[in-house]
Amino acid sequence: MSSIIVAEILGTMFLILLGNGVVANVVLKGTKGNGSGWIVITTGWALAVFVGVVIAGPHSGAHLNPAVTIGLAVAGKLSWSLVPQYLIGEMTGAMLGAFLVWLMYKDHFKITEDEGGKLACFATGPAIRNTTSNLISEIIGTFALVFVIFYIAGPELELASDSGAVIGLGSMGALPVAFLVWVIGLSLGGTTGYAINPARDLGPRIMHTILPVKGSSDWGYSWIPIVGPIIGAVLAAVLYGALI
Repeated sequence: MSSIIVAEILGTMFLILLGNGVVANVVLKGTKGNGSGWIVITTGWALAVFVGVVIAGPHSGAHLNPAVTIGLAVAGKLSWSLVPQYLIGEMTGAMLGAFLVWLMYKDHFKITEDEGGKLACFATGPAIRNTTSNLISEIIGTFALVFVIFYIAGPELELASDSGAVIGLGSMGALPVAFLVWVIGLSLGGTTGYAINPARDLGPRIMHTILPVKGSSDWGYSWIPIVGPIIGAVLAAVLYGALI
């Protein structure tokens, strides 16, 4: 197994473990953090990104997000031949992280009656269900993420072991990206829960379906946090390419 796959598995696993872990702590019944609110959730997700990037950055660039991977490839900063390795690592890590959240909060899932709240510990969902608006929200949020990342991580940064693998998030340090995700959550996250990451939503949603957690996995909505982020990332890459 390549170092890219391993790094993306571990980085994304910690991202989901800590990110969805803070959601579980806030929404599940009987937890110490129950009801602590949106600010705690957005802060927790930002710090989860920080941890994931710190772990994976030196080895893969810490994309942790198929939208980032695709955006970098479209912009010519990452070889398309490496994209499958990133996607495999990101999806595997997201599913493992979701499983660990369920294992950690297993007793609290059992006593929580709110099926929507339990799903929120795995995947995102809209505050107001409107397909067009929800899709636009994910496009805008991911556009902001990827476009700013292009300016944080310059194109000259490459993996020393492979000139075709351009480092993404981890090359410039984890803190700027954590702040970026934090402000996206605070400002743009109120409509759909700011998935801005296909693996972050799809991997845990699959685990919600597999694991003994009652309630619908809302597969009818699931395409939006996949398609929206990819569109947003491609638009960011095209605009960045035009500007430079």
